[in-house]
Amino acid sequence: MRIAQIAPLFESVPPQLYGGTERVVSVLTEELVSRGHDVTLFASGDSVTSATLAPCSTRSLRLDGSVTDNVALTTIQLATVFDRQGEFDMIHNHVDYFAFPFARQRRTPMITTTHGRLDLDEIRNVYDYFADAQLVSISNGQRRPLPASHWLGTVYNGIDFSLFNLHREAGKYLAFLGRISPEKRPDRAIEIARALDMPLKIAAKVDAADKDYFDHVVKPHLSHPLIEFVGEVGDRDKDEFLGNAYAYLFPIDWPEPFGLTMVEAMACGTPVVATNCGSVPEIIEDGVSGYICRSLRELIDSVAAARRLDRAGCRAYAEARFSAKAMTDGYERIYSQVLLRNDRVPAVMEGAWDAPENSRDAQDHNPQAGAIRPEGPARRLPVPGVHANGH
Repeated sequence: MRIAQIAPLFESVPPQLYGGTERVVSVLTEELVSRGHDVTLFASGDSVTSATLAPCSTRSLRLDGSVTDNVALTTIQLATVFDRQGEFDMIHNHVDYFAFPFARQRRTPMITTTHGRLDLDEIRNVYDYFADAQLVSISNGQRRPLPASHWLGTVYNGIDFSLFNLHREAGKYLAFLGRISPEKRPDRAIEIARALDMPLKIAAKVDAADKDYFDHVVKPHLSHPLIEFVGEVGDRDKDEFLGNAYAYLFPIDWPEPFGLTMVEAMACGTPVVATNCGSVPEIIEDGVSGYICRSLRELIDSVAAARRLDRAGCRAYAEARFSAKAMTDGYERIYSQVLLRNDRVPAVMEGAWDAPENSRDAQDHNPQAGAIRPEGPARRLPVPGVHANGH
């Protein structure tokens, strides 16, 4: 299958430091190429991929201080993709609603993975206006603000487990990773650590929009001997940072669409202690890979209980559910459904498999039913690199 992957230009693919969406696009792209698909990646020029790279900026925009209007380059990126749409069987959009106006002029099918929050009024207005957009959610919880949208299915994000090692022995510090912002609640992580008299290491980026919060809410605590601010870390350092932790804190206060760092922590065998918000109940198996909490008191008590969890079992749970293979299987199914509906089945496909027949409701009530929840029936369709049993 000839597939165009449209990645955000804000970070490289994969990102050098922070960048969940770009990391997921990289894992998906590499797995698709390994299965024999012809993939073109529209991304920043400093991206590294085995696919055909179509550079749409010199380098990632966050690291390029000369760019002041990110949307301008994204507009050119999207125009380029749709100028070349005849070269592809499928366009996979990861830059959200920016592509929707272009897609109305399309001849090639396009799906959009919604990587961000959808609960804001102005965002709901956009999705209501472009009700024809074919969408894929990264958790079932992410869809709740837009129940009437054209959802093709849910595909959980996957990671490259080869980047993470199982750390069988728990460390002595708590870890917080990702982005400093009010909704991520690093201040709550600090409160948990101080209540337990445990060291906390914070490895996170600070965006300009969150600098005031960092300066006034987080920074005053950094002088405390238990609290250490590490700054951003990339893949090379993430394994050691997460794997050597006693537990990973995810004390969020917003409808988290997915939470890739939870999976990365579990890949190291480190249990996750998280607030029951957004996708958290879909990502964590309570009492197996971490604890799902409803109050600050529960968060504190669950950290103490985390020592009882089996770290090998924590990784095994995550690997079975959030691997590159599981994610790519899901997207191949959805690509196939869309192509069948559009009567655009590529003649070069080989092999065959069936999409799951489980109802979405049944799977929603059973987190172990599988990460991929395509909407509607699926027909048998040949896909390169996928055998009859789906492996």
